[in-house]
Amino acid sequence: MRRIMVMNAKGGCGKTTLATNIAGHYAAKGQDVILVDFDPQGCSMDWLSKRGKDRPAIRGIHARDPGRHLPENADLMVFDAPARVHAGELSQLLKITETVVLPVLPSPIDIDAANAFLKELQSSPPYKNKKVKVGLVANRVRDNTGMSYELDSFLDKKRLPYVAYLREAMNYIRAFMRGLAVSELPPYLAKKDWAQQKMLFDWLDSDASKP
Repeated sequence: MRRIMVMNAKGGCGKTTLATNIAGHYAAKGQDVILVDFDPQGCSMDWLSKRGKDRPAIRGIHARDPGRHLPENADLMVFDAPARVHAGELSQLLKITETVVLPVLPSPIDIDAANAFLKELQSSPPYKNKKVKVGLVANRVRDNTGMSYELDSFLDKKRLPYVAYLREAMNYIRAFMRGLAVSELPPYLAKKDWAQQKMLFDWLDSDASKP
């Protein structure tokens, strides 16, 4: 079973939006998908509760629930990691995944926080032992702004795959409010976002994203 975790210690960077879009994309392609929500607020589960019965099914697990367990009978498990994850908890989460997608917002605070978190992640045993791969995503970017260029430069200089550049768009809000992925919106609305997301999904589908 494939395991993908969307992770960043900084809150508000779009982890839930990215996790739900990954889950919805692969469910729409016919895969059996489990979405695991580690956030105490359960935002991924809120998204899932809005998903219509006519859409490809996604199984949901709130990982903070007592007695929960992670099943093994699926094609893909997508984890929405909690914020403020560090040290031992970080290593434990990395042990249950094989691919980390790390979104970063275009702001000085987010860039500094991502830089510190990446250093901690890269010093963790699962990463040092090559048990996990990490891909970087520029998230909620406004084109042709000073911060968009700064974020692009920051991610490009990291010795990690820079796998997607996603614009700030109402489509992500429209999709979330309906329990959809942006890839499930009609092309007249989301064609530009599909093209940007394709880079992420091409990487996730490649051997380069797997340890």
